[in-house]
Amino acid sequence: MGNNSSEEKEVKIEDGWYEVLKDEFTQPYFGYLKQFLLKEKQAGYVIYPPGKRIFAAFDYTPFDNVQCVIIGQDPYHGPRQANGLCFSVNEGQKKPPSLVNIFKELHNDLGFAIPYSGNLEKWASEGVLLLNTILTVRAGQPKSHHGHGWEDFTAAAITALSDQKDHLVFILWGREAQEKEELIDPTKHLVLKSHHPSPYSADKGFFGNNHFSRTNDFLESYGIEPINWNLVDPNSVSNNDDFSFDQEGSEY
Repeated sequence: MGNNSSEEKEVKIEDGWYEVLKDEFTQPYFGYLKQFLLKEKQAGYVIYPPGKRIFAAFDYTPFDNVQCVIIGQDPYHGPRQANGLCFSVNEGQKKPPSLVNIFKELHNDLGFAIPYSGNLEKWASEGVLLLNTILTVRAGQPKSHHGHGWEDFTAAAITALSDQKDHLVFILWGREAQEKEELIDPTKHLVLKSHHPSPYSADKGFFGNNHFSRTNDFLESYGIEPINWNLVDPNSVSNNDDFSFDQEGSEY
């Protein structure tokens, strides 16, 4: 994970991201967001992911390392599921249906074995920013933290990536992710769009999108090291079955 050693930070987040986003932490909307989360805690709501994992997407994929961005909606709202990375679940948790379909497409596109674990930290370490547009949620209530400031914060992160970096791949699955397309400069970056991997829409255009191989083709065309999307140790057997920010998700 990234270095979070700076003692004067308003928020504990990877140093490179802090430099890029530090002005956001002093904006009125962010002050409102912190008060909202504090009130949620005081009211007794359980919030996912745990406080130390809220900025996990940024910590596992430092700003300087980002090569690809996958945009999700909000965290899983079930116990022990959310780990701060979109579509990802903690070790030992059952893979949600959308993630099952993502792994099917990965297998069909690149031939990799379907992982037993739904934890995507390895992708994050490969330079894939797994970013939900809303970073917290009430237990059992999907989209419950919609409209309280997270959308502004994550939009600032996407804009910074688009403006300050070159030759990134932005993967937008579904309508809500595709609403962020306006923040991305298509003259510098590759934008890949398809239907969402949800069981309700995967057959309408998610399967067969070949986004994993197309990402690597684009990166290699600019002399950039491709992403190793393989999540399975070749020596293992895969299984195709299935508020302070330091306090202790939805299927989509």
